[in-house]
Formats: sequence, C-alpha cells, structure tokens
Amino acid sequence: MPMTVGVDIPNDLATIAEDARRLEAMGVDAVFVGETQHNPFLPLVLIAEHTQRMTFGTSVAIAFPRVPHVTANIAWDLSRYSGGRFVLGLGTQVKAHNERRFSVPWAPPGPRLREYVECMRAIWDSWQHGTKPAYEGEFYRYRLTSPFFNPGPIEHPAIPVVISAVNPFNARLAGEVCDGITIHAFSTFRYTREVLIPALHEGARSVGRSLDGLHVQGGGFVVTGRDAREVEEARERTRRQLSFYASTRSYANVMTFHGWEDQAAQLRRLSIDSQWDEMARVITDDILDEFCVIGTWDELPAAARAKLAGTNTRVTLPLDPTTPDEDAHLAEIIAAVKTIPALGEM
Repeated sequence: MPMTVGVDIPNDLATIAEDARRLEAMGVDAVFVGETQHNPFLPLVLIAEHTQRMTFGTSVAIAFPRVPHVTANIAWDLSRYSGGRFVLGLGTQVKAHNERRFSVPWAPPGPRLREYVECMRAIWDSWQHGTKPAYEGEFYRYRLTSPFFNPGPIEHPAIPVVISAVNPFNARLAGEVCDGITIHAFSTFRYTREVLIPALHEGARSVGRSLDGLHVQGGGFVVTGRDAREVEEARERTRRQLSFYASTRSYANVMTFHGWEDQAAQLRRLSIDSQWDEMARVITDDILDEFCVIGTWDELPAAARAKLAGTNTRVTLPLDPTTPDEDAHLAEIIAAVKTIPALGEM
C-alpha cells in the first residue's frame, strides 16, 4: 500500500469540524484523536459529519476502563454513520493509570487485550450475522443478548482495529488479531525496524495471515516548524517529553535496546524528585536524533524519507496552518511525503 499522511487533531469540539475540513482539503488521509484530557470518541461524530473522504479514529482510546461491549457499540455506530471510515485504535496504558486514575483492576495487559479484541469481534459478528453469543475468556465473556439490544447489521462491519505497541508482545499480537499497530512515539526508528516490525510479521505468519494490508503508523517524533526558530522550540519541547517517557519502566525496552540503561535509571531518580529541568538535560542531541525526524516544513519530505522509508504505511505529521497560503504550502509538502516508499515497497 502507498504511504499515507495522518494528523493528530486537537480535541476541541468548537473547532474540530473546521480543522478536519481544512486538513481533508490539504490532502491529509486520516485524522486521529487521543485520550488525554478529553473523551476521544465524542468529537469523531463531528469529523464524520464534516468530511467525506478521510478516515478517522482514536489514537488511542484506553481499552480497559471500557468493557468490550461498550467500545464495540461506539465503534459500530461510528462506522455506520461515516460509511466505514472509522478506525478503532486501542491502548492499554500502564498499571498505575489503570488502577489509580481509572479505578480498573490490573491484569496481564497483553493477554487481556487479545481477549478484548476477540470479544469485540464476537459481538460484531452476532450483530451482523445473528450468530449466537458464545465468547468465553479469562477476562471477558459475551454469552447473552436479545433482539432488543442488537443494533443490527451495517454496511461496513469490518471495523479496522489497531493497537498501540512499544514492546514486541503487542506487535506480535497486532499481527495475529488486529489490522495493524500504532507504534508509540517513544520508539526509535532503528527499534521499530529491528524489533517491532519483525514481531508484527512474526505474529501474522504464526496464524497464516497475509502481511498485505497491515497498517503501521507512528513511531518516533516529527519535529518541525515554519523556520529554524520554531524547529528549535519544538526540539526542546520534544526533549522534555522524551525525558518523561524514558523515566517510565514500561518503556525500558527501548532504552535497553540502545544501551541507555544508565540514563533511564538516572531519569527515574530525577522524576521521583520532580526534577523536570534536570531530566531534559539527560536527553542528549544524539539520543534526540535517534527518536526524531527534524526539519523545517520545506525540509520535512527529505528528512522523513531518510528516517521512515520502508518502515511505515502512514506518517503522522504535526501540522498547524494558520492561513490559506500555509494550507496550500502544506498541501505540497503532504503530497511530497506521500511519495516516500511505504512498508513493503522497498
């Protein structure tokens, strides 16, 4: 499949419809809403209503605070309303957030996420084909329904499910039971190529699935701006963000892969003492470069090609045009980025 361009769109109900229309007109192929400060599903109705071509979805919604039936129902309605343009992106979050922010008991996240996806697919199958509810897992079950609770078949029931991945287990799981992966930004391009993509392929081969059509998006940071000053400001924001991620034990695989265990331990100690400025100084320019595509808007196509060719099927760009002239300028850049060879094309 050719390279496509996605954008993480701000979750603001007052502006998201117009933002989505503008991005679609610029040639953006997909927009995504994350789950941080606001609900990730609510604004998607506005995107579906005010666009015609783009796909859209969650990147990512946190799975475990919502039972599979609730998420399946939301996804079903969005797919029906949008004519099949909705993509369901799911993530697990870490133990502390599940237990202490969402009040969700913790369990092994990989096996639980596998059941979550399987259970949703069983629910969708019963709605589309009238099959008897018969899913029984360790964490989830679907054994009961009636016509009163069945929304009925829809025109586009094959809802794509992608899951976030920063470790090989989730990448293999995506290859086995999902339609692709959203690689966590805290993944270097080398780690993606040498660890996550092989694990994705291993998972697909283990169940006899074709690798064709698997979506791979994300991984790393795109650091850009209109000019050198904006790029430098974005570099320093990204440096701070990387220092936060690198202090988290859940992302230790990436640091270990590059031999940065000492920096990770130092960052964990500093985070305990809330030494945020000191943490940023631990992220050297060499470390930053491993994680980032860096360049002005005009430099972006060449910089992205050097880092992402043959790795992704979708590049996610941080775009914030403010004038019609900038819309036209970025439309040219988006078109150039789409010429980068995608995964499987090299």
